[in-house]
Amino acid sequence: MSARGPAPGEDGADAHWLRRTVELSGHCPPSETAFSVGAVVVSENGTVLGEGHSRQEDPRDHAEEVALRGIDTEDVRLAGATLYSSLEPCSSRSSRPRSCSTLILDTPIPRVVFAWREPAVFVDCDGAERLRAAGRTVVERPDLAEGVRAVNAHLLGAA
Repeated sequence: MSARGPAPGEDGADAHWLRRTVELSGHCPPSETAFSVGAVVVSENGTVLGEGHSRQEDPRDHAEEVALRGIDTEDVRLAGATLYSSLEPCSSRSSRPRSCSTLILDTPIPRVVFAWREPAVFVDCDGAERLRAAGRTVVERPDLAEGVRAVNAHLLGAA
């Protein structure tokens, strides 16, 4: 990836990257059994290291999983990176053995920012708590969740 944008920590950077995750979530093939999510991994200088959306390459793909898939876990840029996700990283899943919060914890990524805490539609998610308990900085931006809810309205009874 060679795309660039604002560096995490700059004014407006979190909002910029979360808008990108919502844009990515709009590319998800429809599902009645899973949320549509987008994710972007951004280095500390604003370079996109990876991005993806749910069901991008496989019907069981989660966005964070796709965004991390193409990044070498030894990439030194991960130590200063931020993972942005439109939805709280999952803490359990039925389709694969490892949750997105576990996949993130397998990297040195120190900071995770998401827009919408996962509602208890499919599971009772505690991904944010797991990441915090492991010493990661977790930032929740519910002020930017409207677009995520809109993409997933079909799962919420259009609420």
